[in-house]
Amino acid sequence: MPQLYTSALLFDMDGTLVDSTALVESTWAGFCARHALDLADVLAYAHGRPTRETVNRFLPDPGTADAETRRLVAHEESETTGITPVPGAPELLAALPPGSWAVVTSAGRRLAEVRLAAAGLPLPRVMVTADDVDRGKPDSEGFLRAAAALGVDPASTIVFEDSDAGVRAGLDSGARTVVIGALTGYDHVAERYADFRGFRVAGPDSAAGSASGPAGGVVLIAPEPVAGRTGALR
Repeated sequence: MPQLYTSALLFDMDGTLVDSTALVESTWAGFCARHALDLADVLAYAHGRPTRETVNRFLPDPGTADAETRRLVAHEESETTGITPVPGAPELLAALPPGSWAVVTSAGRRLAEVRLAAAGLPLPRVMVTADDVDRGKPDSEGFLRAAAALGVDPASTIVFEDSDAGVRAGLDSGARTVVIGALTGYDHVAERYADFRGFRVAGPDSAAGSASGPAGGVVLIAPEPVAGRTGALR
């Protein structure tokens, strides 16, 4: 089975660690109904991007966009129906040293805390949200900030993502980028897995430092990917 060597793991949240698909689609369906927009177009753009960016894309009036963003965020922060962990995520996160991973999400901090809690997942020591960056995904700023906060070189990390915008951000950061889910457009440059089942933490990577510290390395044992590149990387 492939071994993945990394100084830190940087996880997206929605669609990667947390399955919020039904809630997200329901929320955007209401938005589209209120503004006579095509749901497929909105979902295609929204996935992996901050709420405000998506609203501004489809509502040109600034006042209307601000009011709608506040409405959507308030709804998302108060609703957790159907939120579940992606299979294998709880076990993987529980096995990782606390200073070896971070969450980088296009959600705001409060929403990220609500959804991780609803899915029964721990809060990381480092979490970079839409509130912390000037440029959301597909810009790599979030991943670069997370790597800096963990004290590691972005090129030595592994990014786990499920969206086009997120994968582009991960690749642009210089990280080894792994796709979780059904996104097929990056099979030529990234491993792809259905979920986290079969991933195991083999132990610290002594070449990267102490596993208990912020720059501690990790060795992952990974199952065979659905598609994409394979093999060890240091």
